[in-house]
Amino acid sequence: MKTFYLRSFGCQMNDHDAERIVALLEADGLVRVARVDDADVIVYNTCTVRRSADDRLAGHLGEAARVKALDPARVVVVAGCLPQVEREGIFERFPFVDVALGPQHLAALSGALRACGQRGFFDGDGGLSSALPTHRERPFQAWLQVMSGCTNFCSYCIVPAARGPERSRAADDVVAEARALAADGVLEITLLGQNVNAYGNDLPASGRPTFAGLLGALDDVPGLRRLRFTTSHPRDLSDALIAAVADLPTVCEHVHLPAQSGSDRVLAAMGRGYTMDWYLRRVDALRAAVPDIAITTDLMVGFPGETDADFADTIALVEGAGFDAAFTFVYSPRPGTPAATLPDPVAPEVAGERIARLVGVTQDQSRRRRAATVGATVEVLVEGESRHGHLWRGRTRQNVTVNFSGPAAPGELVPVLVTGSTSTTLRGRRAAGG
Repeated sequence: MKTFYLRSFGCQMNDHDAERIVALLEADGLVRVARVDDADVIVYNTCTVRRSADDRLAGHLGEAARVKALDPARVVVVAGCLPQVEREGIFERFPFVDVALGPQHLAALSGALRACGQRGFFDGDGGLSSALPTHRERPFQAWLQVMSGCTNFCSYCIVPAARGPERSRAADDVVAEARALAADGVLEITLLGQNVNAYGNDLPASGRPTFAGLLGALDDVPGLRRLRFTTSHPRDLSDALIAAVADLPTVCEHVHLPAQSGSDRVLAAMGRGYTMDWYLRRVDALRAAVPDIAITTDLMVGFPGETDADFADTIALVEGAGFDAAFTFVYSPRPGTPAATLPDPVAPEVAGERIARLVGVTQDQSRRRRAATVGATVEVLVEGESRHGHLWRGRTRQNVTVNFSGPAAPGELVPVLVTGSTSTTLRGRRAAGG
């Protein structure tokens, strides 16, 4: 019986693609193994948004090269965004790779493996992967892709080249898939798209759906208890979408709203299409409509030409917006993007000092936000056993991890009394009577 090893890097969309890859390989009779040395087929599902992802992949591919040298019959597959950007160039960098295919061509995987003697980049129909089988990590949670691609063309971002232009699924198809998932026991669905706020913009004008309207339709799905979505572009965060988060019972009180920078000058150079005033007014509107909302963000330092004053604006944004959590990054140039050719690069040591300060500020803020929950009772969807001793682990509607004691089982929704916190997690015990 043949075996496969899969390692996936990157965003939630890549996690969803990885579930499709697992299902496709298992349908072909392959069995997943935990060690690359034990695999007949070695698959890396890649991200190329940041240089760090490329560096990690290179290290893992070194392992693949080692085991393939021991047994040339092994097949090495590189899927995802990196081969979509590099195409045939992937084989020049990594000559031991047998098969490469992009994220919109996963349907070609089985055929590519059957034709593994024909080394090369395999294209499929370029469509969304919703028709492919999936292998869910947990039976009560699911990803649901509502759109793919992006047409914002931020100057630093490779996603339009890797994922293509925005393509939305028909609303009826999305609702039908959600109904099928809920009927199969799924309690929580996370809607995926590079910019879910733009859902429907590419569909025919007559009867064109909006993302807020789609949330309304999904809220009516029998059995569905929680509905999440990611990622939102600040420019497209409409009043209707804010109202949907406030009014629809299943929609969780969490919005991930990447800011990237607090400097209007840097935002303009990035091509983000909004100012800090606009961003902060959207944050204020969210908090006014949904007082218990959690707002998380992405923040970048070291964009070409970023000055001390620009960085100070980012610190001021963090302090003014009151983020619940922030993913922080140092800018890394992506070949083929406009920002890669900009002058005035920020010195690595300066970028390092800035990211260290930014991490400290965001963690202090997150710690205060978590501490404010101590003493409250929160609803937790139990995901499994905690790594911290004889405890359970789950998430609140605000997407905060909770480790707690008391009777529970995976897939249960339970009330938890919060007794302590860190900058990233809560701890507690199951509330009496819950």
